[in-house]
Amino acid sequence: MAPGTIAAICIFILSYFFIITEKIHRTKTALMGGVLLIIFHILTQSEAFAFIDFNTIGLLTGMMLLISVLKETGVFSWFAITIAKRSGGNAWKILLWFSVFTAIASALLDNVTTVLLIAPITILIAEMLNISPFPFLIAETLAANIGGTATLIGDPPNILIGSATGLSFLDFMIHLGPIAAAVLVVTLLLLKVIFRRQLAAGSESIRETIAGMDETKVIKDPVLLRRSLIVLALTVVGFLLHGWLGLKPATIALAGGGALLIWSGTDIEKRLGEIEWTTLFFFMGLFVLVGGLEKTGVLEFLAGRVLALTSNLTLLCLCILWVSAIASAFLDNIPFVAAMIPLLARISAALFPNTEGMDEAAYQLWQMKMAMPLWWSLALGACLGGNGTIVGASANVVIAGFSEKTRSPLNFRNYIRYGFPLMIVSIVMASAYLLVRYLLVG
Repeated sequence: MAPGTIAAICIFILSYFFIITEKIHRTKTALMGGVLLIIFHILTQSEAFAFIDFNTIGLLTGMMLLISVLKETGVFSWFAITIAKRSGGNAWKILLWFSVFTAIASALLDNVTTVLLIAPITILIAEMLNISPFPFLIAETLAANIGGTATLIGDPPNILIGSATGLSFLDFMIHLGPIAAAVLVVTLLLLKVIFRRQLAAGSESIRETIAGMDETKVIKDPVLLRRSLIVLALTVVGFLLHGWLGLKPATIALAGGGALLIWSGTDIEKRLGEIEWTTLFFFMGLFVLVGGLEKTGVLEFLAGRVLALTSNLTLLCLCILWVSAIASAFLDNIPFVAAMIPLLARISAALFPNTEGMDEAAYQLWQMKMAMPLWWSLALGACLGGNGTIVGASANVVIAGFSEKTRSPLNFRNYIRYGFPLMIVSIVMASAYLLVRYLLVG
């Protein structure tokens, strides 16, 4: 094995160790790992920049800009109070509607942004109603990751997969939307059984409190709200039509974010200050780290080893689904997926070689169609697997942070009692879905 290959592997493993253990902030680790690859001449600076997927970076940036304006309007608080009133004082209905709202918002925005906005509102309403927020926060954590599974922009792993494969917003909705909806229904029904005592205990005392809430007072800027919703709607339509328009998702997101910045007349410095730059730079460093393994041939070697074990597409898909789910429950699913994408690309090329002499464009379309179950297996495993533990996904960590100020904080031990078994149920459902829809037909 060449010295450069050994160095790339060592830098990658050491970087992932610090990312997983969080002994050093993950953005610092990813950036330093990428820089070390350049210092040791494993990658040139130009090669390192070429490995950064700016479609992913642009998509995240555009959505962050759009949401930073939208949250100023108070619309999320309005939704929360409206849902609480529509429940009629029934704690189960509050949990149901908050969870459904979280899932839908996570699919159309992204799950991290959604929980940043909905978790504080949930805790506030639980305190006003004098009930424990614990069941609601558990349900919203699960719903955020399940809803995020359904679309291209809902969960960071899907953004990575979509950017690497060219799969569109509509592709994700058509192929992952049905199973995400089914998993959400089953999960909520199980939660109703699990938390039946806590939910029943709160139902009798909260009707009067809800009646005193005024949702109209939380809308801070009606004009800005109308403009924000118009731009958001047009952005979602753009995602649905981006293939027909010949535009990348990043272009759509940046167009939406830029248009709202201009139309709202907002302070640009304030908006830029609210962008999660640490997340964006983490992605950049991560792309370079994986690029080091790509250039040195490590991923090609691993793909060959996997195919030596089995070339059966069904077994490969189920293995990818379950390994991704278990790994994503205990590791951050973003670096895991970033490492898996080029590996799956190699496996896909080996499974479906161009034996018909097709031109490059036709071959790529055909190969993508044939290998699609592999990508859906990775997306389902990584996104749903994040529900397994409190550290499995960024949305989980955000909600846990908010819960620390409540009388029933979420931690690793009390969350895994509910999250891990429900995650296993969702992966069993996903396995059946993959088998029926893709692997046992034709």
